[in-house]
Amino acid sequence: MSNSVVKIPVAINEPVLSYAPSSAEKKLLKEEIVRMKQSVIEIPMWIGGEKVFTAAKKEIRPPHETSHLLGTHAVGEKVHVEQAITAALAAKLQWENMPWEERAAIFLKAADLLTGPYRAKMNAATMLGQSKNVFQAEIDAVCELADFFRFNAQFMMEMYSQQPQSPRGTWNRMEYRALEGFVFALTPFNFTSIAANLCAAPAMMGNTVVWKPAETQIYSAQVIMEIYEEAGLPPGVINLVFVDGSVAGDVIFQHPDFAGLHFTGSTGVFQKLWKTIGENIANYKSYPRIVGETGGKDFVVAHPSARAKEVAIALARGAFEYQGQKCSAASRAYIPVSLWDEVKTALTDCLNDFKMGNPEDFRNFINAVIDEKAFDKITSFIAKAKQDSGVEVVCGGSFDKSNGYFIEPTVLRVNNPDYVTMCEELFGPVLTIYVYADEDYENTLQLVDQTGTYALTGAIFSQDRYALKVGMDALRHAAGNFYINDKPTGAVVGQQPFGGARASGTNDKAGSILNLFRWVSARTIKETFVPPIDYRYPFLGEE
Repeated sequence: MSNSVVKIPVAINEPVLSYAPSSAEKKLLKEEIVRMKQSVIEIPMWIGGEKVFTAAKKEIRPPHETSHLLGTHAVGEKVHVEQAITAALAAKLQWENMPWEERAAIFLKAADLLTGPYRAKMNAATMLGQSKNVFQAEIDAVCELADFFRFNAQFMMEMYSQQPQSPRGTWNRMEYRALEGFVFALTPFNFTSIAANLCAAPAMMGNTVVWKPAETQIYSAQVIMEIYEEAGLPPGVINLVFVDGSVAGDVIFQHPDFAGLHFTGSTGVFQKLWKTIGENIANYKSYPRIVGETGGKDFVVAHPSARAKEVAIALARGAFEYQGQKCSAASRAYIPVSLWDEVKTALTDCLNDFKMGNPEDFRNFINAVIDEKAFDKITSFIAKAKQDSGVEVVCGGSFDKSNGYFIEPTVLRVNNPDYVTMCEELFGPVLTIYVYADEDYENTLQLVDQTGTYALTGAIFSQDRYALKVGMDALRHAAGNFYINDKPTGAVVGQQPFGGARASGTNDKAGSILNLFRWVSARTIKETFVPPIDYRYPFLGEE
C-alpha cells in the first residue's frame, strides 16, 4: 500500500478549439459526423456493467433533420429501475471503500479520453442528437465536461484535506463518507456536460448512482457511458436507464435506500419530486440530499451610461446561442429609451446576419429547437404576441417544422413589463425587451427583482460605477450568477460556480467544492491518546 500523501494534478480549464476552416479538428469532426450518420445504432441501457437491450424501442432523429434515423434506444420498465438500484447497492461497499485517489484517477482518465480520442465523437453526438452548432458542442460536451472531471477531482482532494484542530493529547479527524444508499441523477437535454456531471459528481465522492437522462439526450449519453467504461469505472457505479419519469419515481422514491437526488430540469417537476420525497420521508434510512437547478427568467439591464453595441452583442449571444435553450439565457431585457434606437439597430443587424440550419454546416449560428413539443410551446407564445396590440415584433417571428424544428430568433418589445414573455420561461429563441425612461433606472431595478419567481442569472451594463453598485445591491437576491458588462451565460467550471435561488433551485454551485459537499456525510473522529483514569475535576478540591 502506498504511504504517499497524494496530490491531484492542478486543474486547468480545457482550451476551446476553434474549428476554423482547414483546421485538423474540423476535418476530424466532419468525418466523424459522416461516419455516425452512415450507421443506425441500437442504444442499450447500462445496468451493473451489462448492456441491456429490450424489444421495445424508440427512434432517435436529429431535431434539425427529422427525416434521418440515427438509431433507436431501449425502452425500460419498472423492473429495469429495480435492477439498477440493486446493481448500485451491490457495487456500493467496494466503491466507497476504494481509495479516493483511485476514484479520482478514473475520472481524470475520462477527461483525457474525452479531450483526446473521444473529442470528435462526443461533439458529433451532441451536434446530431441535440442540434448544437460546433462551438456550442465544443464548449459544453467536451470542455465543460472535462473541466467538471478535473476540477471535481481537485475539489475532492481539497475537501478531504479540510481537517479540524487537534490540541495536545488528542487527534481530531474528519471523515467524508459517501451517503448511505444510492443517488438518483435526473438530467436535462440541453447540456451534455450537466448530464454527465450530475451522475459523476456523486460517484466521485463514493456514491453509486441510478441515472435517467432526458430522452432527447440519449444519443450523447451513450458516448458518456463508453468513456466511463474505458476509463475503468467499475460495474454498477453508474447505471443508465431509459424509462418514463413516473416509472422511475414510483420505484426510486419508495425505496428505503434512496439517499439523494441530483436534478436539473423544470421548476414544476422539481417541486413535485420534493413533495413526493417529503411524503415518503419516514420510509428512508436517512434524510435524502435534494440538489436541483430548475431554470430561470434571466435578465439584462442597461443603464443609460452603457455602450449600446456591447449591450446588443450580449443580447444577441446571450439570448440566442443554442436557440435560447439554456437556463441562463437572456430572455428579458430592460433598455433605457436613450439607448434603444442604437441597441435595436445593432441587435437587428446581428440577427439579420445569423444563418439558420443544419449544424453540419458550420456557418449556421442557429439550429433547431429540441423537439416538436418545445417547438409548439414556443411558437404558441410568438403567435399570440403577433396578435397583441401592446407587443411589437422587432425581429424574427417566423417558424417552420416541415424538415426540422426551426424557429427564427425573435425579439419582442412590450409596453407592459409584466407581459407573459417577460415573466414565463419559454426556453427558446425569444427575447422580450421593455424600454424604460432613463430617470427610472432605480425603479426599473426593483421591477426586475420583483418580476417572476426565478433567480438564476442576470447582467448589468454600465460605465458608471455608482450605478453598478446600486444595481448590484438592488439585485442581490435576483441572480445566483451575476454579470457586469457581459452576457448572463457561459459560466466556466472553477471560475463562475453555477446556480441560483428562489424558483431557480437550491444553489449548490456546480463547478465548485460546494456541490461536492452535498454528496458526503461527514463523520468526526476524536482519538484521545492518554485517557483520564480519575473522574474528579480540579474544581472539586477544597481550599
